Order: sequence, then structure tokens, then C-alpha cells
Amino acid sequence: MYDFKHICTVLQILGAKWAFLVIAQLAQGPKRFNQLHRDVAVVKTQSLTNVLRHLELSGIVSRTVIPTVPVSVEYALTAKGMDFLDSLTAMERWAKKWEPSRFGRPKPNRQAAGNKLNSRDVTPGIEFSFL
Repeated sequence: MYDFKHICTVLQILGAKWAFLVIAQLAQGPKRFNQLHRDVAVVKTQSLTNVLRHLELSGIVSRTVIPTVPVSVEYALTAKGMDFLDSLTAMERWAKKWEPSRFGRPKPNRQAAGNKLNSRDVTPGIEFSFL
């Protein structure tokens, strides 16, 4: 019998919009806020601030204030955050295995649809990998 009583923790962390994208960027190394914002340009400033706070409260991301003029803030994955990458890697592997195009349903063709996005498009124009 499967016991998934602790999976809610993972889902709560990923419940913040763009959390997986921010984690993927920080997996490449620590970044200052503005650099992170440039790297995830699709995310609005307030949304990025909110997801970083959420990830910091979850213990996934650390926030370091650098005493410069003006003050800079650097974000990095904690040991817990680096360990969390294993969960995301497993999810990525599962998603890749079961992607719709492998089972007769074509992937969305953005050019044919005039570049309009639909609900199946998760992160348009952004590529990342946990593998």
C-alpha cells in the first residue's frame, strides 16, 4: 500500500506560482534579485518577491543581504532546497515519459495557433531542466 501522507509538503512548496522555475534558476547557483528577475522575465516583480518569500519560509531558499549602496539581496538554495531538486527531477522524468505527444495527442503548435497560448502551455518561452 502506498503512503503519501507527506506529499502535501512538496505540493505546498510547489503551490506558489513559479516556485519550480525559481528553484530551477537557483539550482545554477546564487543570484541577486535583479539577475534572477532577468532570468525569469515572464514573472512579474511582485510575484517573484512573493515566491521568494514563500520559498524562504519553507526553508528552500536563503536570503542574504549584502551591505552595498544600494543594498543588494542574494538568494540561494539551502541544503533542503538542493535536496528538494531530487523531487523535482523525479517529477520532470515522469512528465517527460508521459508527455502528450507520445500517446497520440500532439504538442501545442504555437505557430499554427498564431502564438496564442492555451491552458496546456505551462511556461512559454522558458526552458529549464532538473536532469
